[in-house]
Amino acid sequence: MMTAARAALMAGAALAASAAIAQSAAPAAHSRLDDIVKSGTLRACATGDYKPYTYRRPDGQFEGIDVDLVASLAKSLGVKPVIVPTTWKGLMDDFTAGKCDIAVGGISVTLDRAARAYYSRVVMVDGKSPIVRCADVAKYQTLADLNQPSTRAIANPGGTNERFARQYLPKATLTIHPDNVTIFQQIADGRADVMVTDTSETLLQHKLIPSLCPVNPDKPLQFGEKAYLIPRGDDILKQYVDQWLNLSQKTGEYQAVVDKWLK
Repeated sequence: MMTAARAALMAGAALAASAAIAQSAAPAAHSRLDDIVKSGTLRACATGDYKPYTYRRPDGQFEGIDVDLVASLAKSLGVKPVIVPTTWKGLMDDFTAGKCDIAVGGISVTLDRAARAYYSRVVMVDGKSPIVRCADVAKYQTLADLNQPSTRAIANPGGTNERFARQYLPKATLTIHPDNVTIFQQIADGRADVMVTDTSETLLQHKLIPSLCPVNPDKPLQFGEKAYLIPRGDDILKQYVDQWLNLSQKTGEYQAVVDKWLK
């Protein structure tokens, strides 16, 4: 006579076997990763106006840290990289509409973006720092120094730089300059006093325009991280990108690309 315990054990085993059979018979979850490999191209959205991450040259070609890294990611998949132009204002709409497979280019991690897409593992820890004419560094040491009616602040539209300026510099006179490539020359030429942007960008712009200096770049006004955007819900693609990033960072490939553009 079968005991109740043995009957329960046998029933559990039968259920486990049935679940295993059902799982093996179920089709594998679809991922954008499959589409990338099948199409032979990796489409990456980028604004092309944010040195050193992405910059669209006058000839239409893109260059920068993330352009090189996208090429590396594409190579790991055996496909070709394609940069899809976008803007900071239209980035999330373009991405969620499926115009690209990932989005790159110094993209700050924010909760509103995280509500609409996955982020990869962190690519870079960064923060917000002011950049001013070198002669004015002592004048703009603190947020209180910046947030004055006499301060002529400037920002590019649609991204975290504009958001920072509107939130933390309400007393300053703010100009929204549409071109993030020429915006720093506005400060150098005396048409604006300060821009608060990512610390990495202030360091690069000091190299490009020596009359401009970052203010306390080792002590950013705001903590920040950068990562790549991945379609929400696509765990397979996210896991692949994260693993590629991990290997790239651990082997030194990532740092070599960064040093190429920042040193």
